[in-house]
Amino acid sequence: MERRNFLRLSAASTGAAALTTFGAAGPGFAAQRRSGPLRVQILMFDGVEEQDVVGPIAVLGHAGHQGGQVQVTPARFGGPGEVAGTFGTKFAVSATWDPEAADLLIVPGGGYAMKDGPGVNAVIKNKALLRGLSQARRTGVLIAGVCTGVMVLAAAGLTKGRPCTTHHLAKADLAAQGAQVIDARVVDDGDLITAGGVTSGLDLALWLVTRELGATVAIGVESVLEYEQRGAVWRRS
Repeated sequence: MERRNFLRLSAASTGAAALTTFGAAGPGFAAQRRSGPLRVQILMFDGVEEQDVVGPIAVLGHAGHQGGQVQVTPARFGGPGEVAGTFGTKFAVSATWDPEAADLLIVPGGGYAMKDGPGVNAVIKNKALLRGLSQARRTGVLIAGVCTGVMVLAAAGLTKGRPCTTHHLAKADLAAQGAQVIDARVVDDGDLITAGGVTSGLDLALWLVTRELGATVAIGVESVLEYEQRGAVWRRS
């Protein structure tokens, strides 16, 4: 409750959404002002960890119900189709992965321990998808990784020399690829936002709501979900 009270006071004192995030490093800043909704695409692929997807969808969906302008689209590389999650959940994906049509791309994890099976290791072999991520960063799109989805971002060359995090079982691999691995639940390095394992997708999405849509919207989402963002958010000071 201490964090939520802090956010309420921050929102009330600004009349907008300028705040210093409780538990985070660095100074506060105002939420982004947009002429339209925040367009979010979440990458869907066979072997995706269900919670990595469902957590952000729930948070961002409720953000829309709380007055935040946000448009969330699960999308599949190569076109619409069915995707099977890590535990067999079937997702009917109706949109095509198109980084140029998004303001924020979220790459979830899943299946990292299965080197030859479905999951992020198969995604890492998709050179066209990796090139699309690299191009998206150059054009100013925000890119976020949940859990071992961060290893896809590493394969695209997006984490080298930059502060980031991932699932604890993949941190050594991430460091070996040149990343500056930070021990935090969420790491915000401006246009690159990463989170730890599985359930941290909830915390990453709540931080993005706070950052992009404002503290008032984030408070509303937490109240409906009966969940408060937990763990530290590291930000470059």
